[in-house]
Amino acid sequence: MFWYLVHTKPRQEQCALQNLEQQGFQCYLPMISREKLVRGALNVQEEPLFPRYLFIRLGQGASAQSWSPIRSTRGVSRLVVFGTEPAKVDGLLIDTLRANEELERGAPAHLFSQGERVQIVDGAFASLEGIYQMAEGERRVMVLIELLSKPVAIRVEPRSLRKIR
Repeated sequence: MFWYLVHTKPRQEQCALQNLEQQGFQCYLPMISREKLVRGALNVQEEPLFPRYLFIRLGQGASAQSWSPIRSTRGVSRLVVFGTEPAKVDGLLIDTLRANEELERGAPAHLFSQGERVQIVDGAFASLEGIYQMAEGERRVMVLIELLSKPVAIRVEPRSLRKIR
């Protein structure tokens, strides 16, 4: 048994995973928690670590489960191949991904990091640059700006910020 890579249709990773597992295939879809702006509020959402991809464990030989249903499974685009050979994925990589996913569970990747430079894009302080301090609930964040040569902490909506690269 080896791990292979399945390319899914856009935003159909969960659908493909569910349908492949219902057919008896062993699959793995690594997920990550991320902070996202949803209707102006910071929310934590689970999303695939590798959008449009999931891993499937398949056997070879006469006694192995047939691979032919994979390509016609709802949510699946195709099995990833290089030339004529399906792309094998090292089992050690899958183990490492699972271990990292378990370590990161419950600790979302934040949209903004403390100390990160940001620009305010609307409101009274539009176009000013500042330093992100912290989130204050779902609908407010604290940003440190310089006003009259003094650092001032202000509270703004997260959607009013843009990262400075």
